[in-house]
Amino acid sequence: MRNFGRHGMEDIGQLIALDEHLNHQIADTFTAVATSEHSWTEKIWTALVKKDGSLAVDFGLGRYHNRGVMDGWAAVARGTQQWTVRASRELRDDPMELTVGPLTYAIEEPFQRLRFSLAKNDVQPIAYDIVFDAAFPPFFEDRHRQREPDGFRIGSDVIRYHQFGRPSGWIEIEGERIDIVPDEWCEVRDHSWGTRLDVGQHSADIKPTTDFGGAAFGKDEFVLIWSPFLLTDPNGEQVAYHFYYMSKRGHVFYSSGYRNLPDGTQEKVGRVRPELAFDDRTRRLKGGRVHFDMLQGGTRTVEVEVAGPSAVHLGPGLYLGYEGKKHGSWKGPLEVEGDAVADTLDIPTLQRIHQLRDCPIRVTEGDMTGHGIMETIIHGADPALGLTRENSLV
Repeated sequence: MRNFGRHGMEDIGQLIALDEHLNHQIADTFTAVATSEHSWTEKIWTALVKKDGSLAVDFGLGRYHNRGVMDGWAAVARGTQQWTVRASRELRDDPMELTVGPLTYAIEEPFQRLRFSLAKNDVQPIAYDIVFDAAFPPFFEDRHRQREPDGFRIGSDVIRYHQFGRPSGWIEIEGERIDIVPDEWCEVRDHSWGTRLDVGQHSADIKPTTDFGGAAFGKDEFVLIWSPFLLTDPNGEQVAYHFYYMSKRGHVFYSSGYRNLPDGTQEKVGRVRPELAFDDRTRRLKGGRVHFDMLQGGTRTVEVEVAGPSAVHLGPGLYLGYEGKKHGSWKGPLEVEGDAVADTLDIPTLQRIHQLRDCPIRVTEGDMTGHGIMETIIHGADPALGLTRENSLV
């Protein structure tokens, strides 16, 4: 694509195809965002889990505008095995190009039909082509705006929406093709953008932080729980919940929760009270319940069970870093790599891939039942939960 512009006294920027449309929101071209912050990120993610817990799939794509990088990852988990493919490339002059090596994200109909693909590759013996058809409208979470602990720099200012869909397509593992039967799977996806935590390598000349992904992260008691799930009653009526809960040393510093209805209505949760159990050795979720004190009054309680052993660990997708690698890092024109994990329950392995994973869950509220995922980090000692500092891992 030919670039135009940058010929006047003022360096406004380049003109690209998106600038032909009437969608500008800042006084600049689409080659710029509103801030020069290096952690500015726009990210796509989806997870789908088989309802019996036997298989799980993740896909992620990130555009790091001020780093000149687009990267992504794709993973498949079966039992305690996981295969991951990662790809990174330089940004090009077409922001509409959503392919990185073997990974492709395609918007076939906005908010209705999307496609997540991993082509066959020489890195790992996995591939998939998954079509997401919307089952619910997209819903915003509360803006995640968070300052660094010293109170000066804004470490996070992100907006995010998530959406439930019905997956179809296929997955291939070591040459075996598995068709996705929509009723046997649960899929959720999200889209976020803004100044984001945990982007790029830690800089040695910046004060370390204990925030998520920071250089000193894991030095504190820390709880993170992020969970979307969809419930259906005997008459086929549906409702979706979502909550995001973070606390440090017992102090809740971010909480967002909503009960979402098919017509687009959101019922806000005033307070989320998780009552969950975790394994001390692996920090894996064992189950429990979550209480939602609704802003308009009353409390709703949802029972949570772990559906099975298969869950994609996000560490090999570079969340919280992985073997010296971080999201948004410059790798040159194109790099494609990956690895396989034979046993995600092995403790030395867990210390590399981290405890954060997209755990498949079954949920019950009264006569409503359903499925979803739950991501958790429980770091440090918690006598009430039977968790010891000696067995803690990030």
